[in-house]
Amino acid sequence: MNDQEHPTEQHRPPDYDGKTEEKYEKEDEKHAEKSRQDTLSSLAWALILIWAGLTFLASNLGWLDRIEPQFNLPGELEFLGLRTWSVIALGAGVILFLEALIRTIVPAYRGSTGGTYFLAAIFLGIGLNGIFGWDLVWPFILIGLGLAALANAIFRHGK
Repeated sequence: MNDQEHPTEQHRPPDYDGKTEEKYEKEDEKHAEKSRQDTLSSLAWALILIWAGLTFLASNLGWLDRIEPQFNLPGELEFLGLRTWSVIALGAGVILFLEALIRTIVPAYRGSTGGTYFLAAIFLGIGLNGIFGWDLVWPFILIGLGLAALANAIFRHGK
């Protein structure tokens, strides 16, 4: 190493200038932003795994079998019962929906939410279908997806 050369300068490419520095700074900012977004996603999937574990535990201990609704559904709709996978899917759908909602509303976590809303709708549909039946569930899924798209458009437009 040359006496006049600074230790950090030896790793810089020969064409290094102020524009290159700005490029590196922008890449660092993008990485930091993605890291914040990944934290939210990682938290959501960790909560889904915890929810699945708690649901399997409740099922194995017979707690799910003891839960019965204390209400009557209107018309010919009936409560089919709490099945383990339905409860897991329902919880996963709620968690993913909350993640997408946070990404839509909180500027620090703002990012693409269409896929997350759609996956949340699928999980909610699977979960609710196993509990109430498809006749009741599919209209709510469509309404929910429409409301999610509307909220996404409103919050993105105001950005």
